[in-house]
Order: sequence, then structure tokens, then C-alpha cells
Amino acid sequence: MKTQYIAGLADGQAVASLFLVREKEVRTSPRTGTSWLQLEFADRTGTISGKMWENFAASAATFERDDIVQVRGRVKLYNGRKEMTVEQILPAVESECDLADFLAHTKRDVEKMYAEVRAAVAGMKNPWLRQLLTSIVDDPAIAPRLKRAPAAMTMHHAYAGGLLEHVASLIGLAAKVSAHYPELDPDLLLAGIVLHDIGKIDELRYTRGIDYSTEGRLLGHIMIGAALVRDKIKAISGFPAPLAVLVEHLILSHHGSLEFGSPALPQCSEAVALHFIDDLDSKMAAMRATIEQAAAGSADELWTDRNPSLRRSLLRADLFLGGPQAAPAAEKGRDKAPDPGRKAAR
Repeated sequence: MKTQYIAGLADGQAVASLFLVREKEVRTSPRTGTSWLQLEFADRTGTISGKMWENFAASAATFERDDIVQVRGRVKLYNGRKEMTVEQILPAVESECDLADFLAHTKRDVEKMYAEVRAAVAGMKNPWLRQLLTSIVDDPAIAPRLKRAPAAMTMHHAYAGGLLEHVASLIGLAAKVSAHYPELDPDLLLAGIVLHDIGKIDELRYTRGIDYSTEGRLLGHIMIGAALVRDKIKAISGFPAPLAVLVEHLILSHHGSLEFGSPALPQCSEAVALHFIDDLDSKMAAMRATIEQAAAGSADELWTDRNPSLRRSLLRADLFLGGPQAAPAAEKGRDKAPDPGRKAAR
């Protein structure tokens, strides 16, 4: 039974718990010639790197990547980040482990989100787009993977059910954006939302850890998704060719620039809107995950660890402003509001 979780580990803490092995590699320092076993462990709360320095060869032969292992060691800070010095690793009896402890999962109800997506599709006015999206979200070969797939390896919504959560969130955003900009075609934008990341159901592997499939490494989710949608369109007799081109354009351009992997730049209003709301939702999700992880690890640390996808540390603004209990002096009967500078200086 798992007793300790990565998000709650603190500097100097002794560890004796179960973890999923995400990475395993013997490394050697070119300067000193010293070798060690470099590891990355995961559970549903996050990841932590580990190093085993003593007698690691025999232990390394007993497990592989994606195995669950029993680890004994101690946490320390290195360059401002937590890592584990590993003293012992033993293979776990996986039949006695709960896989839910090791793969992070959306906090939202998957079936409710799936119903929201289906309802949005059913409400589309464009019969061609409605038929296309229905053929995808109701496909028994696709729906189970759509419900389980993450939206990314690490960047955002990087957990089981993350893709569906991302799509459901974008549907809510798109309704507001379409109401604000009446020149947008709401059905075309909705098609882009449901389809833009559909290739991730095959780009990623997500049975226990999250990793790229061979197809994902070779093609990427944009090309995989475009091919899937193209095949679905071909199966719909009479589907308008110009509409098919626009749907594929939304998928191919949603990263927004050639630099970030889009084969085409967004060149219609719906493609531009899709790119920006996709980027917004992705970044907000990445920030939320980083701040939640920081809160789980320390109740009063003002700054988070560096978020690699955003390339910065993040301010926990609620702490900077004095916490949720802070309120204007008039409301609390005080002469002076809390001093945020004093909180920040701690």
C-alpha cells in the first residue's frame, strides 16, 4: 500500500514508499568517472528525480521503466529542486498495487464531461459538421481513448482524462468568444475545438505512465489527427470540399506558428480564435498545476518551483496579498489593510 506521495515530500525527509519508474539510466561523470543510476519516479501527485550511488547494478537488473517499485531513500534539495538519494529499490507486487495511485487523473467527472461534449455536438446547426463530429465522439473505437487520454506529456492537462477536460473547457470558452465576436462561425470553431488534439489519443501511451507512442514520435498529434479526420470526412458522402479544407486547416494551424510545430499559420478567423483560446487554456492549466503542487508541498512558500513549459517560477498571489482571509479594513473594522510587502519578505 502506498503511504507517501511526491507532492508532500520535504527536504531531509526519509522515504519508504511505492513509486512508478518513469526513467532509468546509468550515467557516468566525464570529469570524475563516477557512475550512478539516474531515475525519475512518479505518482499521481507529480514526479521526482532520484540517484542511486551505491551497489546499483544488481538492483537495476530487477526492474524496468513503467514498473512499480518499493523505494527507500531520503529527499534533499539540489539547485533548488527536490530530488531523492536512493538507498534501496525492490520490485513491487503489482497485483497488490492500485494503479490509480501512480497515474494522475482529472478531478472532474469523465462521464459528465463526455456528455457535455456530446451535447455541444448535438446542438450544432451545420449538419455536415455535426455528422463529422458525431462520427468521431460516438465511435466505439475512439470514445474510450478520448475519455482516458492526457492532453500532453508534461505541458498541460498531463493526466488521464486531461484531453477531455481540455476540450470541455474550450467549449465553454468558445461559447463566450463566439458571443463576443459575432463574425465567428460557432460551429466551425467548435469543430476545431473537438478535433484539434484528437490525434493525441494515438500520439501518447497512457496505460500507466505517460509516454509517446512510436507513431506519436514519428508523426506527432497534428498529422495523426488530420489523417483521422480526413478518413472520417471521406466516409461522409457529399461532404463539401471547401468545408473539409477549413476543418483540416484548423487542426494543422492550431499551434499558431511554424516554430511551434504547426504546418500552417492560422489564416481564417476561427483558426486564429482557436489558437488563442487553446493557448490560454493550456497556460492556465499549467499554472494551476504548478501552484497546486506548490501548495501541497509548502503552505507558506510565496514562489513555486520553475514551470518548465512556461519557463518561469510563479507567484502565489493569494499569499502575496495576505491570503483569503485578507479583506479591506472597512470590512474588518481595522485601520490598516495587511502589508503585502511584509508577507513577501518572509
